[in-house]
Amino acid sequence: MKMALNHDRRKAIKNLIAGTLTASAAGSLMSFMPEKSGVPFKEKLKGNINHSVCRWCYNFLSIDELCNLANEIGLKGIDLVGPADWPVLKKYGLESTMCNGAEINLVDGWNNKKNHAQLIKNYSAMIPLVAKAGYKNLICFSGNRNGMDDETGMENCRVGLQQILPLALKNNVVIVMELLNSKIDHPDYQADHTKWGVDLAKKLDSENFKLLYDIYHMQIDEGDVIRTIRENSKYIAHYHTAGVPGRHEIDETQELNYPAIMKAILATGFKGTVAQEFIPVNENKIESLEKAVAICDV
Repeated sequence: MKMALNHDRRKAIKNLIAGTLTASAAGSLMSFMPEKSGVPFKEKLKGNINHSVCRWCYNFLSIDELCNLANEIGLKGIDLVGPADWPVLKKYGLESTMCNGAEINLVDGWNNKKNHAQLIKNYSAMIPLVAKAGYKNLICFSGNRNGMDDETGMENCRVGLQQILPLALKNNVVIVMELLNSKIDHPDYQADHTKWGVDLAKKLDSENFKLLYDIYHMQIDEGDVIRTIRENSKYIAHYHTAGVPGRHEIDETQELNYPAIMKAILATGFKGTVAQEFIPVNENKIESLEKAVAICDV
């Protein structure tokens, strides 16, 4: 079961496919990998950050092509990959660094009790699969408010998630709720501020529930990224990147200082993964990913 993408993500992927590599060019994508010093890129990485990339952002490549690229760059794995493609990742020695496939979609989440029966069924089936594959993180979503106040939505999430956390504990799997902005990309999404997510984590009081701190999304809805990371690191299992504004490359064309943010993440003792989730718009989209990893490799 693949992750149910919202309209914006579908549109982004269509635009990405339309304006990028042809099939023949993709077949020789390794020719795009600059090695000015003669040293393979992955051998230049410092090893302090575990790097990954989100599958949907490079959907113009086949899963095999993306795995090849990941190995060339030196990535630990690929984010947002479900069970159907796990055998391919294993073939290339890569991890599904953030598993998906149990969620209904981005808008129908744990904050609505009407969704609980389906979600409990989905996650109860998926958690053992994640564990059997040797993976750790399984994504989840709060869902949209639909007129619901924040306290009610949080309590509904607590009630629902508590029913799957014993299974997550048994299988050593972490259920990870993604924080998304509700200002631009995901109007009405409930988990749109770090404090809301942290308060939910405190209520659940489980090492098997954490947050996915998406740097792009939280810059839009709350800013104050570095202080927020420092103060709430114990509740964060995973990070996503993208440039603000626009969700494109994380280079000098946007406002976030990613090297400083990565240093702050490292200073918390973080041992998880940072996944690139930007939509590349530069002509050389392969080089965009390589450059983003280099920027974050502090």
